[in-house]
Amino acid sequence: MMTTKGQSPSNKSWKQGACHCARVRFEAELDDCVTAKECNCSICYNVGFLHLIVPKARFRLLAGAEHLSVYTFNTGVAQHSFCKVCGVKPFYVPRSNPDGYSVNLRCMDAKQFEKVDIVPFDGQRWEENAGRLAHLSRE
Repeated sequence: MMTTKGQSPSNKSWKQGACHCARVRFEAELDDCVTAKECNCSICYNVGFLHLIVPKARFRLLAGAEHLSVYTFNTGVAQHSFCKVCGVKPFYVPRSNPDGYSVNLRCMDAKQFEKVDIVPFDGQRWEENAGRLAHLSRE
């Protein structure tokens, strides 16, 4: 494990999540200690999404592809995936990181993590702030 000054060792493991009805199930390789972004843009605020952004290689859809519906708006880059059965948005391809996925911390059991921090992200001024997220989907 690699440690950087001021940081604790990285302990990545595959952590699972699901929509409310559990027809859509996924897993993402995440650290035991994570920092989720709470965005205040119109869609994230309304659905209560807490972002954990990972590279595509660290995301796996385990079940339920047939139950997913995709919603896009504005530029059409972000691919918002919702369960057609229960309506929950467990993950999506974000505009800020089209080479990765943002998984919804609220769709994951908190017991899988040693520590969870939630920090605000100003998505209402997305154009000014999106660059701060670009590194999150890099390996």
